[in-house]
Amino acid sequence: MEHTRNTVLAAADSLVDAFSRHDRERYFAAFSKDATFIFHNLDRPLRNRAAYEVEWALWERDGFKVLSCNSSDRNIQVLGSVAIFTHSVETKAEFGGKTITSQERETIVFERQEDGTWLAVHEHLSRAS
Repeated sequence: MEHTRNTVLAAADSLVDAFSRHDRERYFAAFSKDATFIFHNLDRPLRNRAAYEVEWALWERDGFKVLSCNSSDRNIQVLGSVAIFTHSVETKAEFGGKTITSQERETIVFERQEDGTWLAVHEHLSRAS
């Protein structure tokens, strides 16, 4: 079980690291094609990775760039071939030339693939209160 938790944590760390570096290709590769996304700053859920990639590209056109992302208060629950990763995140990003820092909580659901790797299948981001 500890090996599984460490493998999931490594997958989560890789995803967060790619996001913090604004490494779009590596970040989106951490999600399955049918992953779903719920973000507090959007008025609708994104039903697959392609929809999120379109949204990300729109944000980039408006000057979006991730400058850093720090993860804390991390927890992993392993339920067979599914793992739930929760954490608090502090993100610094640029929007239209202005740097904004956000404090949020995030849940990422991972699913073990046939090759043993873990891909994110759902992400839910909410404001920290």
